[in-house]
Amino acid sequence: MAFSLFGKRDKADQPEPQEPVEQKRGFFDRMKQAVTRTRESLSESIGSVIALTREVDESTFTGLEPVLLRADLGAPTTAIVLENLRQRALRTGIQGGGELKQLLKAELKQILDGVQRPIQHPDGPPEVIMMVGVNGTGKTTTTGKLAAMFTAEGRSVLLCAADTFRAAAIEQLEVWANRSGVPLIKTKQGGDPSAALYDACTAAKARNTDILIADTAGRLHTKSDLMKELDKMRRTAEKLVPGAPHQTLLVMDATTGQNGLQQARLFTEAARVTGIVLTKLDGTAKGGIVLAIATELKLPVVYAGVGEKIDDIIPFDSAAFIDSFID
Repeated sequence: MAFSLFGKRDKADQPEPQEPVEQKRGFFDRMKQAVTRTRESLSESIGSVIALTREVDESTFTGLEPVLLRADLGAPTTAIVLENLRQRALRTGIQGGGELKQLLKAELKQILDGVQRPIQHPDGPPEVIMMVGVNGTGKTTTTGKLAAMFTAEGRSVLLCAADTFRAAAIEQLEVWANRSGVPLIKTKQGGDPSAALYDACTAAKARNTDILIADTAGRLHTKSDLMKELDKMRRTAEKLVPGAPHQTLLVMDATTGQNGLQQARLFTEAARVTGIVLTKLDGTAKGGIVLAIATELKLPVVYAGVGEKIDDIIPFDSAAFIDSFID
């Protein structure tokens, strides 16, 4: 029975109302638009569970589990969230579906906030950002979008075409450099990526450039080759710029879901990744991958790609995401 299994709650134990989050309306609207497909699917499914919920008991959690899994939270995250909600129900009780939804949102936000870490910006320029990730995730495109975003913020940017292995990667980044209005350091296809990065670091220092973004190879012949090349690039940057690379951003495609997590683990091992850029968030109904990333990779999503235009990239905000994720 629900009454014997789940305790009643004292008024003193009631959660304090959350303070409103101050943010630009435009930012929230863009995030909400980006996760439309996920929200519509998730809200409908959660709504079905809540509609049948008068007393929150084990059957409620049984119904909620497949809903979270379909949104691509992954088994580990889903298990953590449901166990925390069960414990809450045992301790103090949960009064109906409306409160269950609010507690679910709080649990999900806590997971995202738990992996947040301050970005270690250098004392002076240049700040070196290395972009890593599997080919096809939108890494080069994201590099160009970040360049445009930083430029719009009034910062000077230099791009480095260090993906010398993929055919047309240099040309693709050159197009984005022109669109963003920023200079590009490049070498020939098949050239040494570390040499290109060396030239870019030297140029960024000489020009007093605020930010240097290096686009790296997404695929080499073996895992060992990849690790060695990325490590060589990291050491090259550090020799010229203290603390570099200051950020190493792993670009992931939200539409690949759990498969993308497997690919991501290789790069987190090889490149000392500090954060995630999640592309194509607007193209999937499984935006819960953001939560799976936090749980399984222990990394924050720093930026989100929300469309195909040059300005369709936004800093990730956990409060805006959760409020947009579950309506």
